[in-house]
Amino acid sequence: MKIRPTPTRRGLLVAASSLTLAAPMIWTRRATAAQQLVVRTPGGVFDDVKKQTVYDPFLAATGIEIVPVASTAAKLLAMYKAGQVDIDVIDTGDDVLLNLERAGALEPIPYKDFKFTNPDDIEPGVRLPYQVGSFVYAFLLGYNTNAYALGKEPKSWAEFWDIKAFPGTRTLADMASGAPNLEIALIADGVPMDKVYPIDIDRAFKSLSRIKSSVPKFWDTGALSAQMLADKEAVLAVIWSTRAQVAADGGAPVAAQWNQNQVLAQAYGLTKGGRNIDAGVKFIDYSLSPDVQARWLAAYKAIPVNKQAYGRTAPALLDPETNKPWTVSKGFRNDIVWWADNRAKVSEAWNKWVLQ
Repeated sequence: MKIRPTPTRRGLLVAASSLTLAAPMIWTRRATAAQQLVVRTPGGVFDDVKKQTVYDPFLAATGIEIVPVASTAAKLLAMYKAGQVDIDVIDTGDDVLLNLERAGALEPIPYKDFKFTNPDDIEPGVRLPYQVGSFVYAFLLGYNTNAYALGKEPKSWAEFWDIKAFPGTRTLADMASGAPNLEIALIADGVPMDKVYPIDIDRAFKSLSRIKSSVPKFWDTGALSAQMLADKEAVLAVIWSTRAQVAADGGAPVAAQWNQNQVLAQAYGLTKGGRNIDAGVKFIDYSLSPDVQARWLAAYKAIPVNKQAYGRTAPALLDPETNKPWTVSKGFRNDIVWWADNRAKVSEAWNKWVLQ
């Protein structure tokens, strides 16, 4: 079954880990009656959905046209260092923005200037001085419903690791996807969710070794993870929640178990030296408002960061016991600072382990 593509973070995360400089991207603004705001985005279906639910309504409300462009973290940094800042807003993973912040390439987010959104309504974990989350999603336990009926699937990472009680092939994230699932490996080995960081790298790889024989392939793109699960190449998967939901909505035999999910965030940053900082702030502010979050993320199958939009989140993303997103009721947050400090070390360990 063909799974509809959704954005991949692979290129951005790999680029962010090395920040290898590339030639700066040159963007020429075309003449237009509307003011233009150039936004770095993942592209593809991400922009298709966002054009209908955010970009076009924002243009109608403010007269500011969003011009989405593609760029890696390395190009963004090179652009900043060269003094050729032609992108105003960066829309990417929160870990990528942390690397850019550390390089001095971001402006602070002026929350006091927000008009559409009450900053106090934004989840504190993604409301940071130099970036603000736009939505959250998660690594969760996906399963093929032809292999495990609803309610019969593993309900914890320890059960996912139990290849005798829950036989069948698995797939997990490759280092090339951005990061392997070390946190999940530790939880499977008995580490409480709130004690995962700092990660014991050796213990995590020992835990991964216990199920390595049941993993025919580690996925390097979100599309591959969903395809393997839909095609029963793997009956269980660590998968991004957005991918699992799109697959299920498309009729694939895929379902999700949200217990012990690892919360990930997409976020906004303002490029230091950008030409249209005021318009960029207005766009970020507008995008985080309750009505826009509800409209956009119901279509994109992700979870709002504005707590006032929780009630209008897609039902599959809400815990029926609490009526709050699964990421709030059953999740733990990814530590981007730990990964920024240790990604190179993990990459080296992965390259040795995966060949064993």
